Amino acid sequence: MDILLDTAPCGYFSISSAGIIQSANGTLLNMLGYERDELLGRHLETTMSVTNKLFFHTYFYPYIQLHGHVNEMYVSFRTIAGQDVPVLLNGVRQQRGGETFIDCVVLAMRKRIEHEKDVLQSKAKLEELYQKTNEANQKLELLHAEYEVKQQELLRINHQLEAMAWTDTLTGLGNRRYFQEKLLASLASYREEGLPFSLFIIDIDHFKKINDTYGHPVGDLVLTNLARLLQSMSRENDIVARYGGEEFVAVLPDTDQEAGLSIADRYCATTASTLLGEYQITISIGVATATSGDTEQSLLNQADQALYASKSGGRNRATHAANLVRS
Repeated sequence: MDILLDTAPCGYFSISSAGIIQSANGTLLNMLGYERDELLGRHLETTMSVTNKLFFHTYFYPYIQLHGHVNEMYVSFRTIAGQDVPVLLNGVRQQRGGETFIDCVVLAMRKRIEHEKDVLQSKAKLEELYQKTNEANQKLELLHAEYEVKQQELLRINHQLEAMAWTDTLTGLGNRRYFQEKLLASLASYREEGLPFSLFIIDIDHFKKINDTYGHPVGDLVLTNLARLLQSMSRENDIVARYGGEEFVAVLPDTDQEAGLSIADRYCATTASTLLGEYQITISIGVATATSGDTEQSLLNQADQALYASKSGGRNRATHAANLVRS
């Protein structure tokens, strides 16, 4: 077996149409604790519990015969020591040398407590159904439907978790991680296609005084209202995120130095003239526009220096890093 496939970060195996294991990579052998000669030539279902064997036999084989592939099937294998290994399995039916083979890859899945309980309940029901063969077909259909619902629910939860990982919980904007990914993507587009963009670092003036005077709940309200205002002033393709504390950042595609500074001035003026709930604030902005050779860190440093200049120059203003270089 090719060494790249043998050491791939996912398990791989190939079975005959009768379910006999023809080949397996080292990752799968390590996952299940077998030596290669112990696993090859065995029926795949000998590596499963009774419940998973029944589920595999009644779902996997009919589906792959009908469609030629199976995607994202949740099943458990058993190690040589008898421990269950839950995996996500993809399989495809292929012809080689006039014979039919089923090639599969598996990824070990992290256990989630609530869904593990659901799976254990389903397994208990399946074991009961195995003893009651006269009722098995009808109840298995119900369980398959239940499984599909749980699979969709798991996907929904995963999507929610992914969204939470990229979102600032207080303001609803993208968080620092989200911003860094978008900044790197903008730099890549600039290097490949020459698409200009500008970076803003936005800081609330005298924010500590707001917290000290009115308390942190009011400070949080100001942050939330400013986030909404910044979002409302931004274009559809602009990226606005919370960088941390009272700092926000923005990536503005197709925005050169002149346009970037003009937009930043408008941000400052609009914020200063807008009542955020019951409170009036001002902001200072540092602007940097991508140039040849810039990196993520160099752009952030330039914008940060420009922000410092805005603060030192009296606040409630925007400064472009290029003007600092010229001065």
